[in-house]
Amino acid sequence: MIPRSLFEAEHDDFRDTVRRFIADEVVPNREEWEAQQHVDRGLWNKAGELGMLCMTMPEEYGGSGVDRRYSAIVIEELGLAGDSGVGFPLHSDIVANYINNFGTDEQKKRWLPKMATGELVGSIAMTEPGTGSDLQSVKTTAVEDGDDYVINGSKIFITNGYLCDLTVAVVRTGNSGEGSKDLSLVVIEADREGFSKGKPLKKIGMHSQDTCELFFKDVRVPKSNLLAQPGMGFVMLMKELAWERLMIAITAVSAAKGAFKHTLDYVNGRKVFGKPVAKFQNTKFTLAECKSKLEIAQVYIDRCLEMQLQGKLGVDDAATAKYWTTDLQGEVIDECLQLHGGYGYMMEYPIARAWIDSRAQRIYGGTNEIMKELISRTL
Repeated sequence: MIPRSLFEAEHDDFRDTVRRFIADEVVPNREEWEAQQHVDRGLWNKAGELGMLCMTMPEEYGGSGVDRRYSAIVIEELGLAGDSGVGFPLHSDIVANYINNFGTDEQKKRWLPKMATGELVGSIAMTEPGTGSDLQSVKTTAVEDGDDYVINGSKIFITNGYLCDLTVAVVRTGNSGEGSKDLSLVVIEADREGFSKGKPLKKIGMHSQDTCELFFKDVRVPKSNLLAQPGMGFVMLMKELAWERLMIAITAVSAAKGAFKHTLDYVNGRKVFGKPVAKFQNTKFTLAECKSKLEIAQVYIDRCLEMQLQGKLGVDDAATAKYWTTDLQGEVIDECLQLHGGYGYMMEYPIARAWIDSRAQRIYGGTNEIMKELISRTL
């Protein structure tokens, strides 16, 4: 195994804290949360107390001022544990980033400290019914009315949507007809009149993730809730998308590694025709292939993370990472499920949940077909 060189002793200590938190607070409640289709709200407050939320935010806004290696640790440990329901990464590393990178000092002070403690849960509202990955076709409007914007429209497939206290919404603030130049980002608090939420959506997998629709009917927000300038929405989204896609890739590799570990335990303990499944040549070769691919993927992901820390990660690099690792995640977990035989199709085994949950990875964050389109534009 090629040793990883990204992390130092303080990162290992933080990883131990995160791992214990997941083992104590997340894993025992998984079935209950899957049944109710969202995690308990109190989990966010517990995570905030341990400093696991918005870690990369400046200390003056409630964060720890650390770099994204700490974010990667949270993402990795959730993946290794096979959890797809806890929305901390999106809250801390997508929503908070938009506010920190593009918000005013007043906006940061208003929202970020409460996001760091878990008092506020954040979501990002991009996708709409009928638009999918085509953000330039967004129809939700924000019309000026005095000192306010009046917002009308709806969003779908919103992670953290059901529990969110605020959302960063992609809205259309202009009518120039030039697509991206009319888009803006507005922070909308969930307690505003006219803001409503649908029930958690019934998905194939990721059952404990509170994904839902958001509806805006004449929702008034002050213009002070606008991030940056009108018409800057698309530019802001593009600046953050590389990191968002790398986050998905980090999840893909760690989740596949977690499934691989469960499979190793299973094939060594399960006997067929008088000997462990692990002793059959087909099992050995399959596991060897999976291990090799995961090790190669980890090296690429670590290099991408290094580039991200240096501010050098390109859109095509992130697209490559996202598409290839999520394809690999599906491939590896499918092989692991096959090695479980009939038991792999039983929900009591972790591999079944991993197999179901992995499918969405190739869709959100921009479909893998879109990733290939982005890569091809650089050729």
